[in-house]
Amino acid sequence: MDYIKYEIWKRRSALEFLTIALSKGRILGETMELFNRIKMHFDNVSEDSRKLVFEFKDYDMRLILSKPTDVPTFVEHGVADLGVAGKDVLLEDRKDVFELLDLKLARCRMVVAVPEDRAPGVPIYRVATKYPHIAESFFLKKAQPVEIIKLNGSVELGPLLGLSDAIVDIVATGHTLRENHLKVEEVICPISARLIANQVSFRLKSGQIQELLGKIKAVV
Repeated sequence: MDYIKYEIWKRRSALEFLTIALSKGRILGETMELFNRIKMHFDNVSEDSRKLVFEFKDYDMRLILSKPTDVPTFVEHGVADLGVAGKDVLLEDRKDVFELLDLKLARCRMVVAVPEDRAPGVPIYRVATKYPHIAESFFLKKAQPVEIIKLNGSVELGPLLGLSDAIVDIVATGHTLRENHLKVEEVICPISARLIANQVSFRLKSGQIQELLGKIKAVV
């Protein structure tokens, strides 16, 4: 296949296929279950596989597996038409994408947590978090000045080591907080997986997207 024919084939393929970027981790398993519920079976799509791109001609779909934080980037730049991403990632990164539907998967909460022995009413001055934009926005709305300390690892270490007075993080069961002698002080917002779309794809592939959206809405 010469270069020109290859480019024609590639563009035609990109138009025919609906490309969806999926988040690895907890969301992936729940997303696959959701697809099964709408009778779309994507065999061999798993984090255990070394493959990152899967094509399913029966559905005219291409699936991409990526880190959760990369999904909105792929969708914003048109590498993927659709994506499944956590609301926490969307709030933090603020990518220019359409949020189509709350899939009600991987539910949890974004919270402010403090040490268990912290007395009520004691001011918070320093906050450790993986989500500096979310934390900053939350405390700005409260007109409460705080120093935001960005951590990429276990933010629970912030209060334990005296680095911060509190943390802003995602909580599902609360088990990790209890193990580290922390408690929820305030709930910032509920978090769940969302279906997002590239703005151009939403127009050019409207038929395919609306058909898939209708099937998902019927079971969510």
